[in-house]
Amino acid sequence: MSRMKLIAAGIGLASVLSTGAAFAADPESCKTVRLSDVGWTDIQATTGVASVLLTAMGYEPQVIQLSVPVTYASLKNKDLDVFLGNWMPSMTNDIKDYTAEGSVETVSENLSGAGYGLVVPDYVAEGGVKTLTDIGKFKDKFDSKIYGIEAGNDGNRIILDMLTKPENKLDGFELVESSEAGMLTQAEQAMKDKQWIVFLGWTPHPVMGAMKIAYLDGMGDSGFGAATVHTNVRKGYTTECPNVGKFITNLKFNLDMEGEMMDAILKGTDANKAATDWLKKNPDAVTPWIAGVTTFDGGDAAAAIKTALGS
Repeated sequence: MSRMKLIAAGIGLASVLSTGAAFAADPESCKTVRLSDVGWTDIQATTGVASVLLTAMGYEPQVIQLSVPVTYASLKNKDLDVFLGNWMPSMTNDIKDYTAEGSVETVSENLSGAGYGLVVPDYVAEGGVKTLTDIGKFKDKFDSKIYGIEAGNDGNRIILDMLTKPENKLDGFELVESSEAGMLTQAEQAMKDKQWIVFLGWTPHPVMGAMKIAYLDGMGDSGFGAATVHTNVRKGYTTECPNVGKFITNLKFNLDMEGEMMDAILKGTDANKAATDWLKKNPDAVTPWIAGVTTFDGGDAAAAIKTALGS
């Protein structure tokens, strides 16, 4: 090739680069991001945030409704990419085998200061129920029932395990499995009538956060108690998809943030709409999440998000 042709070729390449022609930050196979929604309001909120921002950055989030066991099996089988709801230590048994074999990876802690366990109304605590073993002393008042959420949930599994141990003195009790909304309706009605009830509670949660309830002591190493929430991905995801992997790893939330979005969702707002509304009111929250991150096509993530949110 002549010197003039080389110069011309160089000028042509420089022209392409200067026009801002996009070079994908991730391969095409990473454009669709598959996230699990296990039906918990807090995870709907955080998954909503991730989905809204991923869309703004040119990705195509796909939120799939799955139970916890199917979520981990799907991550292992590479039918799923991301799960933002690994509550620890209560989900230790759910994830330990996948972690041991390396098929599921934990890339970050996305929430601290959470709580998880059995709760009773304050008037029940004042009536003498302060620990796990106190429940059995009032079998008739509780109608031999403990209320949980959906079947397959880690909290339900812990409760079922508690029911089998003689030292917990829960002989004759049964777990009532329901949805989160169903359990809360049952709890609110019982508390309105000053009836005795024990149910699965967690923080953050706008409804439970406003309830006058007490967490029970004496849970041992069950997994109930203070909690943190972690982000899981399928094996090799952050290497295969480094840009979106960086974004997912960067995501960190707090109790107030989640509580506000959860409140909107529980009042009937779509999770993505609740996330969008919150992001519009709190645009600075995005900055640390997109540190070192571009749009799918290699562009300015901050500018794309600002445009998408209309802020």
